[in-house]
Amino acid sequence: MPAPYDSITFDCYGTLIDWRRGISRAFLDEASAAGVADELELDAERVLGIYHEVEPQVQAESFRSYRAVLAETALRVAEFVGWEMDAAAAERFAASVPGWPPFADTDVALQRLASAGYTLGILSNVDDDLLAGTLQHFSAPFELIVTAEQVRSYKPGHAHFEAARERIGGRRWLHAAQSLFHDIRPCNELNIPAVWVNRLDETRAPGDPTPLHTVPSLAALADWLESQ
Repeated sequence: MPAPYDSITFDCYGTLIDWRRGISRAFLDEASAAGVADELELDAERVLGIYHEVEPQVQAESFRSYRAVLAETALRVAEFVGWEMDAAAAERFAASVPGWPPFADTDVALQRLASAGYTLGILSNVDDDLLAGTLQHFSAPFELIVTAEQVRSYKPGHAHFEAARERIGGRRWLHAAQSLFHDIRPCNELNIPAVWVNRLDETRAPGDPTPLHTVPSLAALADWLESQ
């Protein structure tokens, strides 16, 4: 049976890369180095809960590089928990992105998809140099890369998807992502088929966007495509 799509694009951080582990580990490492982690009773879930609220607010302000978004978000999270983080620590936090780990199934699943004949792409809210470091975790080739730096916009804005659509042209295109907010909703708005990679086992609420299909992992996405 012929493959149902020609090109598959992915969100990167949260879908291919363990964004939660990378963010929390980098922030807590800086807090530990500053000697405040125990004093402020910081843990991964507390940091991530605040970070999840703050970063979209920073991105919604005037456009700045993702490195600057990361540093500013870290400063605001630190201020919220009562830590006067210095600029050098915020910059080290921002520079940690290439060290954020991939999910265990990511590389093998990407290789399966590439071997099946799909061309692969990434649409990411990141800078080109930070993503270049992240790509070292993957052995499968990516034909298409669209970053926030290139389009000067952050998802859930439409610029990433419009740029990808122009570059993909008439090929049959599927997008896969973990975030309903950043990816599935704009795909719904632009009539782009999108699979929700529900790595966090979340439940869609009334009013949430509707994916074409839902899978728990990238390995399950590869299984689903093989079954089509």
